[in-house]
Amino acid sequence: MKIDLSHFPIQMGVYLMKGKDGKVLYIGKANNLKMRLRQYFTKTDTREMVPYLLQEVAAIDTLVVTNEKEALLLENNLIKKHQPKYNVLLKDDKTFISLFFTKHKWPMLKITRGRKRLPEAFGPYTSATKARQTYDLILKLFPLRQCSDAEFSRRQRPCLLYDIKKCVAPCVGKCTAETYASLVEGAKELLKGKDSELLYRLQKKMEEASENQEYEKAGELLHMIRSIEHVTTVQHVDIPQAKDLDVLGLYREGNACMIVKLLFREGKLIGSEHFSFYQILSDDAEIIESFLLQHYKENLPLQILIPLSLTNLPVLKEILSTSILYPQKGDKKKLITLAYQNAIALFKKEEDSRSLTEKLLLDLAQVLQLTRYPRRIDCVDTSHISGANPVAALVSFVNGKRDKKRQRYFKITSSSTGNDLALMKEALLRHFKKGKERNDFCDLLIVDGGRSHLHLALEVFQELEIANIDVIGVAKYLASHSKGLTQEKVYIPYEKEPLSISHKSPLLFLLQKIRDEAHRVALSFHRKRRTNETLKSSLDSLKGIGPVKKKLLLQHFGSVKRMKEATKEELQQVKGLNKNDINNILQIKKEA
Repeated sequence: MKIDLSHFPIQMGVYLMKGKDGKVLYIGKANNLKMRLRQYFTKTDTREMVPYLLQEVAAIDTLVVTNEKEALLLENNLIKKHQPKYNVLLKDDKTFISLFFTKHKWPMLKITRGRKRLPEAFGPYTSATKARQTYDLILKLFPLRQCSDAEFSRRQRPCLLYDIKKCVAPCVGKCTAETYASLVEGAKELLKGKDSELLYRLQKKMEEASENQEYEKAGELLHMIRSIEHVTTVQHVDIPQAKDLDVLGLYREGNACMIVKLLFREGKLIGSEHFSFYQILSDDAEIIESFLLQHYKENLPLQILIPLSLTNLPVLKEILSTSILYPQKGDKKKLITLAYQNAIALFKKEEDSRSLTEKLLLDLAQVLQLTRYPRRIDCVDTSHISGANPVAALVSFVNGKRDKKRQRYFKITSSSTGNDLALMKEALLRHFKKGKERNDFCDLLIVDGGRSHLHLALEVFQELEIANIDVIGVAKYLASHSKGLTQEKVYIPYEKEPLSISHKSPLLFLLQKIRDEAHRVALSFHRKRRTNETLKSSLDSLKGIGPVKKKLLLQHFGSVKRMKEATKEELQQVKGLNKNDINNILQIKKEA
């Protein structure tokens, strides 16, 4: 489609290229909108993806701004809103993972994920796994409490953690406030990377204990010192010139690129993060600009090292309120080189992985006689016990990897609750009706079951007039959900006998992995629903106990079982209960 360029403004602004369906394909900014857009259509823009973009463009919208700062912020906000196909868009920049201590007389260490600002948070961590490892390390070195505030308030004797020396039991007065405060302070120093200061203080305390002939205490301090020395030696790489900064590395091949971020805190390399992008139209400078604006919102380091010079660097510094530096020599240039080398290695590794996955999915399409390349595979399974609390669950795998955002749960309302086929039919109808409304379908559907389940899925597709989805049935051999190296029956449409796939084949392993994950999710959902129903029915049997009092009881005792075991004195401690409520609860205990 021909675009009339004569009416575009010559001012600074942002442009949005749209397809025939009105969906935004690409967003960019320019000092002169008319001149910049003309470059696309006069072939002076030689970027690899431009011809593909122009084939899809049907309309272009523009927004005029007054300065570079407004242009940068507007472009970034529009990219996040419209998620264009050809722009850099971070997929995992929504939340941060941090550790923090609660505001309590006896603080406890917790992991948080979210944007809520905390007075003293430690992080951010590059993954939940790394945060958990740090959390476990702190609790191993410092025996702090791990119970909730409610559990802490009702505890009358030490729990198992005290017996195995993983908690000092402040709940029952087994340690002084001063001792506990010193443990919290030590944990904070280690989280801040001040291990040398912490080790010096512990060394002094050990010497004092030894002089006072408190040999058991001195031995405990020596053990803590050795543990901290071992951990800090193994986990950290010391680079004194990198006090508190992030280092960005960028590697690119064609329309695919990799960004690596190395995190240095207190002169130690504490971790790294990487982000890969494909079908990117932006040049290297635009990629780094977009990354800075999308990724850095809070918990900024003192300095960010970038791998190239940016025209809008002063504006970016103003927006982010931190130091951004492009080093061209010296030690900081060596850090940029280190990040670049990591970007190359990760790019090659990811490309190899993508190639293997593509080959595996192509082989799967051939063996299963599919009409489509199975980029997205969905699998549905049901769960119930003799028809009670029937549920279904759907899991989704994209390019061989699980996509949790597409996971779905179904509470079955069908009257034929004991019939697996009826349960499956309701789940499929509900899911694909919504999919048809949104034009959002998988390429391959796997149903957990044999020929009858396969025919049922085909009937649902016929009823909904859906003809562009492949479907197979994977039946468990001897009704076993054993993983790996087991025989499976794989049914495909219009074939009398199931396919024979070697039990050592990676294709069968992939199908098993997807099917077993659907089974696990459905079973977990059923157990959760069953537990909730049990709790609800137990509490509903109490006269005079409404929603507010139910919540108070569960918060105080933690479970219905503990509530039923409570004495009259313990029940009187629950605020909001009257004498009749307490007598009703005690009556249930007698009847039991």
